[in-house]
Amino acid sequence: MADVKLSIIYYSSTGTLHKMAERLTETAQKSGADVRLRQVAELAPPEAIASNAAWSQHFDNTKDEPKATADDVVWADAVLFGTPTRYGNVTSQLKQFLDTLGPQWAQGQLADKAYAGFTATQTAHGGQESTLLALYNTIYHFGGILVPPGYTDPLKFVDGNPYGVSHVTGPTNDAPITDPELAALDHLVQRIIRIAAKLKSE
Repeated sequence: MADVKLSIIYYSSTGTLHKMAERLTETAQKSGADVRLRQVAELAPPEAIASNAAWSQHFDNTKDEPKATADDVVWADAVLFGTPTRYGNVTSQLKQFLDTLGPQWAQGQLADKAYAGFTATQTAHGGQESTLLALYNTIYHFGGILVPPGYTDPLKFVDGNPYGVSHVTGPTNDAPITDPELAALDHLVQRIIRIAAKLKSE
C-alpha cells in the first residue's frame, strides 16, 4: 500500500474537522500511504470569524497551512473530504472548492478514484448522514468510486455511521473525539487505502 496517494481535503471552522483530519493523516502515514493534508480556503467575512472566539483562534492557528488545489485531487488515488454540517449540507467553503473542479472533471481526471467523507455536528441528529450523502452527490458526477465504511468491521456498530465517520461536538462545541470515533477514523482511512491499492493494481 506504500504507493497509494491519498489526499485529505477538509474545511474546519473551530478545529474539530482539523483534529479528525490529523488523525486520518497519522494513520494513513503509518499504513504507508503518501498523504497530502489540505485545508480549503476560508470564505467567511472577517467579522463573522471574529464573532466566535474558537473560530477566530482556529483561523489564526491554521492560516498558513497548505490550501487545497485541483492538483491535490488529480494527484490522488483516494480522497477523503471533511466538512462540518450546515443545515444538513456541505459547508460553502468545501462546496466552493468542489465547484472549481469543473475543468478537471471535464477531462475525466477525477474519475476512477476512491472517495469517502467525514463530518461533525453539535447535536446527535444534526444532519450528519444528510451531509455525507449530499457530499457524495458530487462524487457520482466525478465518476468516482464511493468507499464508505459500511458495517465492514464490528467497531462500526459502536460509532454507528455506515456513511463515513462523524462526531458530535455537543452544545458548547468542544466535546473531545472519543475512542470509538478514533477507531472509526482509523478504519475509514485504512479501508480506503486498501481499496485504492486494489484499484491501482487492476
